[in-house]
Amino acid sequence: MIRYEYKVVPAPAKGLKARGVKGPEARFANALETLMNQMGTQGWDYQRADILPSSERQGLTSSQIVYRNILVFRRPLAEETPAGDVAPVTADISEQDATDDTDDTDDDAAADTGQPDVTPDPEGANSAEIAADDETRAEHG
Repeated sequence: MIRYEYKVVPAPAKGLKARGVKGPEARFANALETLMNQMGTQGWDYQRADILPSSERQGLTSSQIVYRNILVFRRPLAEETPAGDVAPVTADISEQDATDDTDDTDDDAAADTGQPDVTPDPEGANSAEIAADDETRAEHG
């Protein structure tokens, strides 16, 4: 059985100028043709175009649905295991990317910046800040 890998790219939003191409429809078609030819030279076969909803933040507290035009390409997997089976493809998506962005909290913001999640001491001071202050004082004498 042939297994495939897929690539999804945004469809061009506006046309591409070229010599002899006149009018917005022809420029848009030129942009699509150029993108499809570039993908084809990399071994990708065009499958379909889709319009899919995407939830995006609007302001601080609300979100809106935006419809995105995408192009779907596929190509056969080249890597085969010694038994003749095709090796599985692993997705390169982190857990943070896979979660919904509309449910972010302050705890998630600390994870986004790469800063450690430090809970405050009962006295109201962060133990990490105290340790950093102690190190700074020791360095400066």
